[in-house]
Amino acid sequence: MDSLIDILKSDARASAEDIARRLGGTPDEILDRIHQLETSGAILGYQAVVDPEKTGDSDVTAVIEVKITPERGGGFDRLASRIAKFEQVISCYLMSGGYDLLVIVRGRDLREVARFIAEKLSSIEGVLSTATHFRLKNYKVNGLLMEVGADSPRLAVAP
Repeated sequence: MDSLIDILKSDARASAEDIARRLGGTPDEILDRIHQLETSGAILGYQAVVDPEKTGDSDVTAVIEVKITPERGGGFDRLASRIAKFEQVISCYLMSGGYDLLVIVRGRDLREVARFIAEKLSSIEGVLSTATHFRLKNYKVNGLLMEVGADSPRLAVAP
């Protein structure tokens, strides 16, 4: 993989000067290369990894295993694209194994996620079944460890 992309994946806020020092070259060359990557669609965007415990984010995240019937002439792509367009869907992947799509959904609460699954996702022609798992706690997100240590609030367990 491209060294510049590796740096940006681990620290998208690195300055052009810092990247130029690390890779050799000038800041202007680095900025031109980043612009080329963005223009070509190799870099789609930049996002911050946020700790919901510290920001007070109370949204609910669900991971949904979806079994679908592939469409003639379109395979899984058309149905996956349709599912991915819902605003509640934050990620959608074609998978190997016991189910076809892995869909990650975010909602304000359990009811909103359940409503999305019942009224929108499950009602799509070609969706055979779903299995939903709710995120309870983050330990590592996009390669970054969340703060989990001795000072984290945890109930004592006694026999």
